[in-house]
Parts: sequence; C-alpha cells; structure tokens
Amino acid sequence: MSEVERLAFGPDGLMPAVVQDADTGEVLILGYMNEEALRRTLETGLVTFWSRSRGQLWQKGETSGNTLALVSIAKNCEANSLLVKARPAGPACHTGHATCYYRPLDPARDLPGTE
Repeated sequence: MSEVERLAFGPDGLMPAVVQDADTGEVLILGYMNEEALRRTLETGLVTFWSRSRGQLWQKGETSGNTLALVSIAKNCEANSLLVKARPAGPACHTGHATCYYRPLDPARDLPGTE
C-alpha cells in the first residue's frame, strides 16, 4: 500500500491542505485535496486542489498564472491533513494579497458580547 493510500481522507473524499511558503514559512492558503488532486500535485510539481464550489480539480494559478511550485508535502500525525510547502509565483490570494490570511480579527471588536 502506498503512502497516498494510507491517508485518511474524510467521508467526502477530501483532506485539508495548508500551504506554506517554503522560503518564509508564511501560511498562504488552505485548500482541500482528494486523492486525484494529491497525485496530480506530486506528478506535476504544481499544487492542485479539489474545488468544493466547482466540483472539479483546480490547479492553483491555472488562470492567473500565480502557481504554487511544490517543494514538499508532509502528513500530520493522524494522516488526515497535509502541510504543503511551495514557492509561489505571485500572490496566493485571488484578491491579489500575498496570502489569504491578511484580515486579522480584533478580539475587542469581533467577539460576541465585547461591543
């Protein structure tokens, strides 16, 4: 049995994949992979996800050119999520930001009952 076959994909066949910049360590994006997306990522060296909204494979940057070049993939201790290290060719977020995580929450403002 291969390492891919040993992974614990969820009941929907998906697994969260956190993508981190291989050089800076910054978290870029969270996507979901099914077995086919993972295999395609490993085969092509370009990070590919399963688009839950479109119901199809989605290679990051296929239309924008802002691809994620694979450096490494690690599974967590329970084999139910992945940490993907990649080198981005442009911003990772569709908004043009370097990362999808650019909007901080302010506990004094954003937690219920703290208005």
